[in-house]
Amino acid sequence: MVTGGVVSSIGKGITAASIGRILRSYGVDVTAIKIDPYLNWDSGTLNPYQHGEVFVTEDGMETDLDLGHYERFLDVNLSGKSNITTGKVYSSVIDHERKGDYLGSCVQIIPHITNKIKDMVRKIARESQAEVVLVEVGGTVGDIESQPFLEALRQLRNEEGHDNVMFVHVTYVPYLKAAGEFKTKPTQHSTKELRSTGIIPDMIICRSELPIDQALKNKIAHFCDVEPKAVISTPDVESIYEVPLIINQEKVGEYILNRIKIDACDQDLNEWEHVVESLKQDSYQVSIGIIGKYVELEDAYMSIRESLKHAAAHLGIKVNIEWIQAEDTIDEEKISHLDSLLIPGGFGERGISGKLDAVQYSLQNKVPLFGICLGMQCMVIEFARQKGFEGAHSTEFNKETSYPVIDLMEEQKKIKNMGGTMRLGSYPCKVKEGTMAHEAYGQDEVSERHRHRFELNNDYRDVLKEKGLIISGTSPDDFLVEMIELKDHPWFLGCQFHPEFKSRPNKAHPIFVSFLRATLENHKQKSGK
Repeated sequence: MVTGGVVSSIGKGITAASIGRILRSYGVDVTAIKIDPYLNWDSGTLNPYQHGEVFVTEDGMETDLDLGHYERFLDVNLSGKSNITTGKVYSSVIDHERKGDYLGSCVQIIPHITNKIKDMVRKIARESQAEVVLVEVGGTVGDIESQPFLEALRQLRNEEGHDNVMFVHVTYVPYLKAAGEFKTKPTQHSTKELRSTGIIPDMIICRSELPIDQALKNKIAHFCDVEPKAVISTPDVESIYEVPLIINQEKVGEYILNRIKIDACDQDLNEWEHVVESLKQDSYQVSIGIIGKYVELEDAYMSIRESLKHAAAHLGIKVNIEWIQAEDTIDEEKISHLDSLLIPGGFGERGISGKLDAVQYSLQNKVPLFGICLGMQCMVIEFARQKGFEGAHSTEFNKETSYPVIDLMEEQKKIKNMGGTMRLGSYPCKVKEGTMAHEAYGQDEVSERHRHRFELNNDYRDVLKEKGLIISGTSPDDFLVEMIELKDHPWFLGCQFHPEFKSRPNKAHPIFVSFLRATLENHKQKSGK
């Protein structure tokens, strides 16, 4: 169980994922759960500015972005059940109450809500058959909304036994430059708050700008009642993928395995060490412009950013990402220095004009362009306009357009609710031979994750193909367009799905690798190297 104190966004998700990576290096089978105390049923309707990106699982659940960290660090596909929210818990309890399952009892936080939380955690443990289940509690200890979850986990420790449940508390140790010293008081108060819930931490992971020394660890151990060797220093690092290596130096894995009494194989972190070293290679540095409307918060495009890093490491280059606000005018002066462009997914009309400007620039200047979901739709819209369909658009933004090249799927037109009404999760895609997509994948059929409502309108499919648009990927029945590209362009590819959700640091996604290769080639041509 991983809890957090002092401040939010302290890095509980990265910490939990790093612990999981270390346990995996001992041959231990690990799965993960993220508890989000908000009342939303899932993350699907949350504002990216407040909550970062929405991560989509194989089974089509819109979840917290920390599940993306877990999948990337653990190299596993998690179920949507691995994201437990207050909304899911209360919805399930109320549903049982309406069915009369509680036999007239007064339904209360304890035991009904806490029992449901424990049931959800145990169900994931049972279905995954994992040896270790990581449970991260979102928010900060002391938050009102997290209290039922902490109480449930406290009960779980008693029911499952001391040797089967371990608590790790992540805190922040600030460094006061004026005083020239670290301050442990926030960690002491945070631990005291956690202990007031009945939970005694077994390990304290101290986040800080700089490493903390043994004397400071001893002080924290003394005041917080943990062993000195269970106080772990986790200073800021250049890459999140370094965190497992940093905390592994402090023998975190050994301590946890001894604490929960698991016999494991000898540790092998060689692959992860290679990943970290690969991320540091920079024989070439290429610049990619990401044109989006949430660029002020990079976490809104977390998986895309990480996928580009994975592909760059695979090729032995370094990627410099420039975040470009799609609401602004996108002109040549702003993007001509870039080696390639990427348009991510999104919803709503805001920023569409800037994204279409970027497509137009790519078409006119033969600059590599990668469009994902809405990005692909913008590529289709601008291509159609360039080929004589003046005013072509998506009915998402202009219901009266003369050329609705992007339109709703028929089954979507009947749905009025916002949450969970899209094409979500993993679907197969048939890849056409002789295309860039097929060259990248090296396969005739792949499986990718989706999150969208609108599709390329089949009424315009043939005429757009006649104008030069290549449909390189479709659903197996050939009904839905999954990928488009152009022949007379160095790299112009759009996909309706989200390949970023399946990229791993040790397994870069082939489409991102192909895009980075084209980016590097364009960089060499521009620089004359």
